[in-house]
Amino acid sequence: MTKKRVLITGAAGNVGKSLALSLKDRYDLRLHYHRTMPDNPPVTDVVRADISDYDAIAPALEGMDAVVHMAADSSTQATWESVRDRNLIGAYNVFEAARRAGVSKIIFATTNHVMGMYDRDQQWPIYANQPVRPDSLYGVSKAYGEALGRFYSDQHGLSVICLRIGWFLPHPHNEIARWMWLSERDGAQVTWRAIESDLRFGIFYAISANSRRHWDITDTINALGYRPEDDAEHYYAAHPEADPEA
Repeated sequence: MTKKRVLITGAAGNVGKSLALSLKDRYDLRLHYHRTMPDNPPVTDVVRADISDYDAIAPALEGMDAVVHMAADSSTQATWESVRDRNLIGAYNVFEAARRAGVSKIIFATTNHVMGMYDRDQQWPIYANQPVRPDSLYGVSKAYGEALGRFYSDQHGLSVICLRIGWFLPHPHNEIARWMWLSERDGAQVTWRAIESDLRFGIFYAISANSRRHWDITDTINALGYRPEDDAEHYYAAHPEADPEA
């Protein structure tokens, strides 16, 4: 069976790098880098481009079945200029290039910071269908990306799955991570579940099955078939010295 061809943008970032390693056997990957490219990328099909430059990034979408769009400035302290160029213009360029290239599926990496003011005010639990309350320009830019995805789905017929990623870490290390952790293997699973989904559009929380979680992942489980394998509490049970409450 021919493997799907999948582009991962931002493959030098923590999530993109992990996904490249986890998904390289499942899919025929193309990896996008900007400033930082490893000496030995995990696949041979690599491109270097600035996503804020349409003509530079558009060729990367040619021949792809899906794109996992991870490239962005992910700092909550990001300046307006950086957010504008990387997260607003960059997202539009990737979506539009995907449409023109005939890419049928976009996985858009969004963030918990789209709803960060609920967390600030401890208004839990939080559901994906609540009104957005960004906590930063970064959060605002990702809310824009979700709306852009809705438009490209409704107007152009693309399948767009938005994953609101929690805290992607090798292991949880503090109290906040106990409820917002996304493990590497759960991150890989929720991504390939989204790629394989027949849904036209959806916004889903992407965190592990943390017992103390404040974000609802019922829709992620029911609609995407996500079956998270990790729970931050299991890590703390096995490593009591890491417990911040101990």
